[in-house]
Amino acid sequence: MTDETLADRATLPRPDVTAAEAGDILQSRYGLSGAISELGSQQDRNYRLDTGERSYVLKICHVTYETVELEAQNAAIRHIGTKEDAPRVPHVIPSTDGQDIVAVTVRDQTFQVRLLEYLEGEGLTHRKHLPKESVAALGALCARLAQSLADFTHPGLDRSLQWDLRRAGPVAVQLLSAITDSAARDRIAKTMVSAVRRIQPLAPSLRLQAVHHDVTGDNVVSRRDERGHLVPDGVIDFGDIIRGWLIGDLAVTCASLLHQADGDPQYILPAVKAYHEVYPLTEEELRALWPLVVARAVILVASSEQQISIDPENDYVRGNLELERRIFDMAVSVPFELMEVAVLKAVGIEAAAVSMEDWRPLLPDIDPATISFVDLGVQSPHFAAGNWAQSDMDWRLLARAAAETGTAATRYGEYRLSRSKPRSATPSATFTLHSDVCLAGGSTVAAPFAGKVIRKDHHFVLAGEGVSLHLDGIEPSLENEAEVEPGQPLGTISGESGSLGGLRVQLSTLPGVEPPLFCTPQEAVAWSELCPSPAALLGVGVNAPKPASAALFALRQAHLARPQKNYYEIPPQMERGWQEHMFDVEGRAYLDMLNNVTILGHGHPRLAEAVSEQWLRLNTNSRFHYGAIAEFSERLTSLAPEGLDAVFLVNSGSEANDLALRLAWAHTGAKHMLSLLEAYHGWSVASDAVSTSIADNPEALTTRPDWVHAVLSPNTYRGAFRGSESTIGYVEAVVDALEAVDARGEGLAGFIAEPVYGNAGGISLPDGYLAAVYRQVRARGGVCIADEVQVGYGRLGHHFWGFEQQGVVPDIITVAKGMGNGHPLGAVITTRAIADSLEKEGYFFSSAGGSPVSSVVGMTVLDIMADEELQANARDVGDHLKSRLVALMDRYPIVGAVHGMGLYLGLELVRDRTTLEPASEETAAICGRLLDLGVLMQPTGDHLNVLKIKPPLCLTVESADFFVDMLEKVLSEGW
Repeated sequence: MTDETLADRATLPRPDVTAAEAGDILQSRYGLSGAISELGSQQDRNYRLDTGERSYVLKICHVTYETVELEAQNAAIRHIGTKEDAPRVPHVIPSTDGQDIVAVTVRDQTFQVRLLEYLEGEGLTHRKHLPKESVAALGALCARLAQSLADFTHPGLDRSLQWDLRRAGPVAVQLLSAITDSAARDRIAKTMVSAVRRIQPLAPSLRLQAVHHDVTGDNVVSRRDERGHLVPDGVIDFGDIIRGWLIGDLAVTCASLLHQADGDPQYILPAVKAYHEVYPLTEEELRALWPLVVARAVILVASSEQQISIDPENDYVRGNLELERRIFDMAVSVPFELMEVAVLKAVGIEAAAVSMEDWRPLLPDIDPATISFVDLGVQSPHFAAGNWAQSDMDWRLLARAAAETGTAATRYGEYRLSRSKPRSATPSATFTLHSDVCLAGGSTVAAPFAGKVIRKDHHFVLAGEGVSLHLDGIEPSLENEAEVEPGQPLGTISGESGSLGGLRVQLSTLPGVEPPLFCTPQEAVAWSELCPSPAALLGVGVNAPKPASAALFALRQAHLARPQKNYYEIPPQMERGWQEHMFDVEGRAYLDMLNNVTILGHGHPRLAEAVSEQWLRLNTNSRFHYGAIAEFSERLTSLAPEGLDAVFLVNSGSEANDLALRLAWAHTGAKHMLSLLEAYHGWSVASDAVSTSIADNPEALTTRPDWVHAVLSPNTYRGAFRGSESTIGYVEAVVDALEAVDARGEGLAGFIAEPVYGNAGGISLPDGYLAAVYRQVRARGGVCIADEVQVGYGRLGHHFWGFEQQGVVPDIITVAKGMGNGHPLGAVITTRAIADSLEKEGYFFSSAGGSPVSSVVGMTVLDIMADEELQANARDVGDHLKSRLVALMDRYPIVGAVHGMGLYLGLELVRDRTTLEPASEETAAICGRLLDLGVLMQPTGDHLNVLKIKPPLCLTVESADFFVDMLEKVLSEGW
């Protein structure tokens, strides 16, 4: 086929065939009728037919495309159908007279038509987000398809097609004339020239075979896995099948993913790795991959621009053009060399390292062994209370170290905490690709290797063979383009003798490019190859230790008891916190929306100082007399209702609830306890006995001891009785249980419940529920326990205690978690009479409960809460947050309800608002996507379909808005 034919084809609009005319073709040639709807296409005209029993696709093609080309498509489909482990493909449907390809004439125009089975499944293109699992599955699908076609041959495969990447250069030249913006046209043309220059030397080594050449989101169909992720498993539209470069097939797929990459071209790497695992690629093919991706991006944009000029009514092309422009912008956003290294690394191929064995000293006056290296990483002892965010903090720490030791330097490969940006949907560029040296002004800087001097303003480059040295902070002694020998002086450090100057040192293998000083953690593997460590110049101490997160996690898994679980399948290694943020070892900032333990926020300096002072002074157990325990106990009773004036200090919520149960038994002389279904109260024997949440213990409902009587959970959203009139139904259920206990004649010890249904997602109990239940319990001699461990202590904003919302006063209050801000501290507050009842069983003692340090922690937390008005903040920010969450219900049907108040909220996710089918798998996947976006969130409730929203009470409106913005991003884009 000639280039002239190719050019003619490139200017073709879609066949002018209406839906009514397509219906006539289907009836007359295939004996089929039904509902017809148009499907998108670049140059064909496609219609879907739904007969009520089956669905089909009628494909109408210009006669400019030879019949043998269409025969090749049909033959390929049938060939794939014979292969094991091949993707699903549609069946070819013959006409009533047995023809696979039928010539038809419509209004004096002749076309070729085919009928295919409509392959069911979801497409990928118009989804703004695809998880890594879907990206990898697409790469594996592309590989399986290519494997299936490896032994397929047909005369119709040898065709001239504008999408054939072997012809990308000439095709681009033909298409560029359609782009009227001269600046855009020049940019696209230069990009194609650069891509072709990298492809040409590799072209002879690239394998040829039959390839689909369009395995993209438009042309695959998917099923959903158990977590709701799309897994592509079928391929449609073989219109671009050719005999072409095997690696070109993968390049087409990778290019199609770039519009979903959210700013990260390395988003394609899971697809590359998965492809390579199925159908191994050669090193030459892998090196050609990214230039071919760029070439494909050029052809996509140029072709669509031309097609719009020819066929302005083509909404399919117009809709894709914006995506294709995004693909192009992403493809040109990074150097070719970076993506080449990233691709090779992804499949385990290491690049050749720069040889530095014969290099001469960079700083001949300074022994590298005397350089002190400053820790500026996440775990640096120099950082506290957010001081890393202060302007020039890194430089100030470096200068201080240099003043003490003479010469100091920052470390290469370190994840800088100062670079971490809170409330960011993407990881910050924290990985350091250079070293800053603080040293005496006037110090000599010499050439470590031979090269040419390149000066640009204050930036100095020594360009050697295969590597360049980038320097800032010197007074050069050489002119631009001077040739330099190893050891020859380059200049001196700026600054007067006796003063301190700064030298920035960076190595790069990228010719003619000034590399970035920092990169994101996911880019670090590739950029550290292109910008190697300056250890040969500054000593091995310049290399920061690499995080050992995977090894540490394996150590944890090996030695920590298996039931002691962790958040997330592959958890980030958290090593620092500040206010409502946590930071992992790579400097990624996460908004902590679930950590109700740290009620004040992370890293509070006032609390740390108080603990340190007390620990240095005294820490012992509560059987000794010291002031703090008396003062703290008095503070707690002052917060409780009148009459609750006796305090037990313990070290956890489990211990507090366990002790509360013992007090009920001791005071009443009975054993039987009522608790709610879906409740969680702790892990001790007694507190676990009254815990009925199947999310925490799948066997909870069948393993309760006979003294525990679980009553219907008063869940006004999905329980047996719903809405504002549900109180009486739930109270009657309690009365039924009480009467069953009465019938046993063994007495009632009491009733334990969270006054706000925290474990179910912060659901408010129906109005008057606790008042009625408490009345029934007390009438039988039982005591009423309010478990405030999760929901109390100011978290609700509008109330300090949860029971205040119900207008009741319990007999026993249990509290823990937030009262210690992470320190092991809990309390039981009750009446003197109930407390004294325990004495008949002996005295009570808790080793850490009420220790001097614990008591000081408790008082300091209360002081800070008051001084910083955290309960009021929980009310105001919580109300704002809830209003924004409620607004999501209008736009996203999956949001079934928003529970709770203040900063104890629950967002319940459902598949159907009528049946309330829990969206459990979706909730887990949403939490995973939120982690990627920098938000810590976990599910709760028996169905694990409620987002438990219980951040530190210092949460700001800005952070609350960021959380909702990220949640809406997930709900709108997918997970």
